[in-house]
Amino acid sequence: MSFLSQSRPARLLRLLPAPLALGLLLTACNSGSDKSAAETSETVAATAPTVALTDSASWYQQFRGVLPGSTDSITVHLQRVNEVPGENTLGRLVGFYAAADGHPYELTGDVSPATDSLRLRDTSHELLNEQNVGPQWLLKQEGGALVGTRAGQPVRLRLLRQPVGVRLSTRTFAAAVLPRPESPQDSVFGQISMFALVPESGASKDKLAANLARGLRGDSLESKPALSLDALWDEQLAYFTKEYRKEVAPMVSKVLADSTDDYQPLATLSYEQEANTYVLWNEGDLLSIGYFGYDFSGGAHGIYGTYVRSYDTRTGRALGFNDIFKPGTRPQLEGILGRYARPALGLKDGASMAGKLFKNSLPATRNVYLTSGGAVFVYLPYEVASYAQGEISVFVPYSALQAVLKPGLPISGGQAVARN
Repeated sequence: MSFLSQSRPARLLRLLPAPLALGLLLTACNSGSDKSAAETSETVAATAPTVALTDSASWYQQFRGVLPGSTDSITVHLQRVNEVPGENTLGRLVGFYAAADGHPYELTGDVSPATDSLRLRDTSHELLNEQNVGPQWLLKQEGGALVGTRAGQPVRLRLLRQPVGVRLSTRTFAAAVLPRPESPQDSVFGQISMFALVPESGASKDKLAANLARGLRGDSLESKPALSLDALWDEQLAYFTKEYRKEVAPMVSKVLADSTDDYQPLATLSYEQEANTYVLWNEGDLLSIGYFGYDFSGGAHGIYGTYVRSYDTRTGRALGFNDIFKPGTRPQLEGILGRYARPALGLKDGASMAGKLFKNSLPATRNVYLTSGGAVFVYLPYEVASYAQGEISVFVPYSALQAVLKPGLPISGGQAVARN
């Protein structure tokens, strides 16, 4: 079906650098072209409108409030991805929140139109309890605010009428593919979806939009022409359709032809591939994006991961590892990561990381993005730990990175902000 489907995920992701492994995953997840695909589009205006957050539309909104028991204001970025039936690794709500220190805390969840509510969970490792469960948010929309509780304590988030950072519109593509088009009665079908963000503001919005499309496709070279989102969807759906039918159609025919076997594992033939674009940071001249890919091609569970990239919105330029860090500083970075990985893993200072990771150390992945307060290093499932550990994100403040950062980054006038 795909390169990832034919390889042992643990071995593959351990052998490849994180961005390359995710590029392969996204290439597998982005596959096709079919005009019967459902498509929606919604734009975030210069002044954010009040929209019904529990309806079926996709959206990206920003809110501000104060966490229970704290005096620090936080900004919450939330996205709604259109419903796609089937097994999904993440919920239909994704986002993050951060205070003035620039440390992002990840959120995932879903919406309940029946109760007109949003249900979220903190998923950052440092906030999980012994059962690996984070605090729950239960929110209802009241006009331009979200009102409810976090971990049972009251919380109120107000909609930012003037969003910070880049204004973004959302586009969603989805399609179902029959393995045997001549047999429309089949209950088995594959599903592919793509969620994209499109810049709607800034002098370099066209270049930024082209780079976001490249990232969604898994292309890393800006010199290569970027496909439009429609052309990208056409390409990806066509590939998915071809490969799914080539692999699954014979298996469906074989299973249905064998009337002597009561066990017919048709559900395992309902493959899914998903490619989504998520906001990881959006403030000032800095936009950081996560390109999430998910591939289920049978088996116990699917493969997923997030390739991350930051962008200088003044120029639209992508900022990779070599654009952020000085040459030859990887050994220093690995020493720094060793200090900050433990709290991210829920460990005490000095504790061995071997119980959480494959080794008692953490390499400096090239899969890294920036916030206003530091850098976040993202590790895929199987890359440094078991699948059960999920993705691992380690935040390192700029105060610890001053010696290894390149000048001219789109943070605090081009210089990293020293934060404790």
